[in-house]
Amino acid sequence: MRLTLRVWRQQNADAEGAMSTYEVDGISSDMSFLEMLDTLNEELILRGEDPVAFDHDCREGICGACSLVINGEAHGPERTTTCQLHMRSFQDGDTLDIEPWRASAFPVIKDLVVDRSAFDRIIQAGGYITAPTGSAPEAHATPVPKPDADFAFEHAECIGCGACVAACPNGAAMLFTSAKVNHLGVLPQGAPERESRVLDMVSQMDEEGFGGCTLTGECATACPKGIPLFSITKMNREFVRAARKAR
Repeated sequence: MRLTLRVWRQQNADAEGAMSTYEVDGISSDMSFLEMLDTLNEELILRGEDPVAFDHDCREGICGACSLVINGEAHGPERTTTCQLHMRSFQDGDTLDIEPWRASAFPVIKDLVVDRSAFDRIIQAGGYITAPTGSAPEAHATPVPKPDADFAFEHAECIGCGACVAACPNGAAMLFTSAKVNHLGVLPQGAPERESRVLDMVSQMDEEGFGGCTLTGECATACPKGIPLFSITKMNREFVRAARKAR
């Protein structure tokens, strides 16, 4: 395959960025998107040019590090992570626009790499449970109804990639925050902080500068792990209930 790549290049957070055009040839349809970028970077290095900086880690669709907007879509045309997107999803001769996540709460570090530490601070605000130190409790010591366990597991699948923020026209982080709140809130182990958790995490989310949610649903469509949109409405109910009790 021969492709034309229009890649966002930005030296640092303070520099002006712009799209740069590159031609790559000999791309196998079996390559992942990141392997294709590896090929581009090998060519750039051989020419003595600065390689394109992009985030990656496990390359197994687990960590969520591979954050790219491809032709205007978070993670590209398939509902998966960028590292699991293969070049067979494109056609020979295609032109691909490759950009970083676009959100004020995710400042660009360099090229396609953004700072997603805002997510870490949201987790630090309340994404934990009270747990006594010592040996691990017996697995069956705290029974959990299967519907609650299934609900918690569905939300625990969130990998914090930020595609929901990148896809949202408002740059909202409600889907990410609701997944973390609902994951712990439905379990008995998370009950002690249930009310403070939702209040603190939503407050931190707003403090980070994410946009407001208008339930357009783009976040759930882009989520590679299929976190459902009703997660947000459930968190909103939890927030209202906790706010009323806190008065």
